[in-house]
Amino acid sequence: MSTSSTITQPSRRNAVAKGKPSTDDIPLPPDSERDPLEIKHRDFFWTYTEEPHRSRRLAIIKAHPEVTKLCGPEPLTKYVVLGVVALQVGLAYALRNTSFFSWKFWLVAYVFGATSNQNLFLAIHEISHNLAFRSPLANRLFAIVANIPIGVPYSASFRPYHLTHHKSLGVDGLDTDLPTALEAVFLNSILGKAFFCTCQIFFYAIRPMTIFRIPLTWVHFVNIAVQLAFDAALVHFAGPRALLYLLLSSFLAGSLHPLAGHFIAEHYVYETVTPAQRDPANRIPVPETFSYYGPLNFFTYNVGLHNEHHDFPAIPWTRLPALRRIASEFYEDLPYHRSWTYAIWQFIFDQNVGMNCRVKRKQGGRKVGGAVEAAWKQEEIEA
Repeated sequence: MSTSSTITQPSRRNAVAKGKPSTDDIPLPPDSERDPLEIKHRDFFWTYTEEPHRSRRLAIIKAHPEVTKLCGPEPLTKYVVLGVVALQVGLAYALRNTSFFSWKFWLVAYVFGATSNQNLFLAIHEISHNLAFRSPLANRLFAIVANIPIGVPYSASFRPYHLTHHKSLGVDGLDTDLPTALEAVFLNSILGKAFFCTCQIFFYAIRPMTIFRIPLTWVHFVNIAVQLAFDAALVHFAGPRALLYLLLSSFLAGSLHPLAGHFIAEHYVYETVTPAQRDPANRIPVPETFSYYGPLNFFTYNVGLHNEHHDFPAIPWTRLPALRRIASEFYEDLPYHRSWTYAIWQFIFDQNVGMNCRVKRKQGGRKVGGAVEAAWKQEEIEA
């Protein structure tokens, strides 16, 4: 593979890099339990090992107990969100009389709208970890405010699916960030991957509901009611083009846009996987989370520091660089991306990187907001 997108350095912390075997060692799922498409095409990288973030978090806390002081809400978040919401509403109003098919409409939507709505996507991501306010309820309601310029209500549903992604990273049937076997087979070509990257916002919106359903709560209904009320008011006072601007901004934010590169760069495996790593019986971990330390983090709440975020989800965006500085010996040897734009390009055109380049595990983790027997306790969810 090309190293112009992803950098790998020789590990000097073998104990951390190798991880430790899962305590619930399980065999690779038999063919009877796997999707027939996966059986036919032998896709994905199956592993016995536990997800790497919990063990690294414990090691970092042991070596640097002071990192726990970095946890907690960031007051700046609410001001950034309110500023971006105001910007998007203002731009929507300013374009109310501009033709949808004009270059001006699309240029503003791509440069300013998509950047702003991607920023709000990641604000909702940040708020889902209770990092805007100390009160869980305040975070739930403020996420609905951040949702307004996106045009479609999703903040209430995003949170349980996203927390399940953290608690069940790579677990088949729980981690909705994993592409389905159908996607992996039918979109694993240059044209298929280009289509996926162009329309990935729809895949991320629809896929979770095909994996498992979450129960609706009053927060969901408030989210829907507020969004529909705002959309109706915007159309009434500014016309349909204002709403079209917001919807187009959301689509472009999850399409072929530099900031959208983080969706793919975070967990798709760009590293060359050796035959020994491909055999799950060897228990050799495959890198499954990749960071990015470039300037686009300025617009995205430092989501590029993704290994750091998964290690410590309770540390807000403003303090993730401090975590990396304090525990640098744990991060400097991990593979990382130098460019989100090139990550998209390489994903589409490199035959060694594709829809099936994800690490899967059959068991482990738990579902947030699932059935009673599988649900997390409230204190676990808010931790």
